[in-house]
Amino acid sequence: MASVLLWRVLPLLALLASFLLFFYVQNSSKLSHKECSLLPHQSYWITSKRIVTPQGVISGAVEIRGGKIASIVKEEDGRGNSKVGHIVDYGEAVVMPGLIDVHAHLDDPGRAEWEGFPSGTKAAAAGGITTLVDMPLNNFPSTVSQETLKLKIEAAEERIYVDIGFWGGLVPENAFNSSILEGLLNAGVLGLKSFMCPSGINDFPMTNASHIKEGLSILAKYRRPLLVHAEIQQESESHLELKDGSHDPRSYSTYLQTRPPSWEEAAIRELVTLTKETRTGGLAEGAQLHIVHLSDSSSSLDLIKEAKSSGDSITVETCPHYLAFSAEEIQDGDTRFKCAPPIRDAANNEKLWKALLEGHIDMLSSDHSPTLPELKMLDDGNFLKAWGGISSLQFVLPVTWSYGRKYGITLEQLALWWSERPAKFAGQELKGAIAVGNHADIVIWEPDVEFELNDGYPVYLKHPSISAYMGTKLSGRVLATFVRGNLVYKEGKHAPAACGVPILAKLLPID
Repeated sequence: MASVLLWRVLPLLALLASFLLFFYVQNSSKLSHKECSLLPHQSYWITSKRIVTPQGVISGAVEIRGGKIASIVKEEDGRGNSKVGHIVDYGEAVVMPGLIDVHAHLDDPGRAEWEGFPSGTKAAAAGGITTLVDMPLNNFPSTVSQETLKLKIEAAEERIYVDIGFWGGLVPENAFNSSILEGLLNAGVLGLKSFMCPSGINDFPMTNASHIKEGLSILAKYRRPLLVHAEIQQESESHLELKDGSHDPRSYSTYLQTRPPSWEEAAIRELVTLTKETRTGGLAEGAQLHIVHLSDSSSSLDLIKEAKSSGDSITVETCPHYLAFSAEEIQDGDTRFKCAPPIRDAANNEKLWKALLEGHIDMLSSDHSPTLPELKMLDDGNFLKAWGGISSLQFVLPVTWSYGRKYGITLEQLALWWSERPAKFAGQELKGAIAVGNHADIVIWEPDVEFELNDGYPVYLKHPSISAYMGTKLSGRVLATFVRGNLVYKEGKHAPAACGVPILAKLLPID
């Protein structure tokens, strides 16, 4: 009898512990407003000739009160003179919802020397990003349990300049243990992430279809997504024999051949056999499968389009580096460009843009994945041994705009790809749009102002030298970033204190 009672009480105790942790996170900060914001006012107006709203671009004013958007007034409404209080006029600069980056590695705790919460979130704020969702690996230990999530939340406390949510890890050791997965989800992760190939991190091993199927069944109850790195190594392929030494490891083409598009296609072909269960009436209805950093714009994308048309709950992102760069322009030894899946040729780049513009690719993310310069092997230039990952967090807004202008992208599309859809995907109903009642998460930027990313440009990433974007010329200078009404960044200066909020998902699953 006692054992039965204990069995019933333990889940309740786990939920209570999660609630107490949530309460602690939301209420532990005692920092004053003047420490959290470069603007001394808590109630004020932002005016501009170009405010990006869900209804279109307007000229008018946004009223901020208590960290939220209290009202939006169009200039033609004739109520401009009714604004009472402090007014910040940005003239012709664009006022847009802050960017939400659902795919970033900040490496904290455990590998903060790679990036860390303070430098990473300062870079995010300087780039107009107001919310990040941190990946469960590259930090140590990896975030695969309630206990390891607690370590990450504690590491973030009063060290983040923007809001941060967290993905949990789906790995073989927890995939078939529902109590561990549910404990992680109850503790507040926004969803789960898994790899279908080696991740490069020892305590984050790869998963197979059976692990992913089990993860989807658990996530269905919570209505949260499973993010998947979709590459499967094709052992039967003789795409490249490297052991004979005939291929130069400093050549980007050598690395490109080691990860062909067929790896992505094989993984996604397997995944879409599982996503059938996410359809209405399926065993995993309520779950969502999300393909991260799509690089292959051919067969892999076709499989995703077909699954969507069949009613599968599947979404896909790509990243600015796949849209900005092409394999033909990457110089020998320039390992700043190494990532997985790899940057492919110019024709593939064009097709990715087409898919994004036509709505087949749902959103954008940075996949900011920094490391130490010595692990990037910049001096040696060995693509086969260098760490794979693009350091990009501060630059994604101007990069997307600069490379997208020739395709005629609009401010509304930028807001859709970087704010509205990522907010919905991450379950953040009070973010992603300049709308009454939402958090006052706002970026102010000048689309026509050009700048060069050189040694004189203020970069807040811990290791700027490893970024593939250094040395480029971009358009779209960020003037200011507001997070929950706090002016956290203004023209090269950050707020005195880090007052971003760790975001935790709702505690109870949805039946």
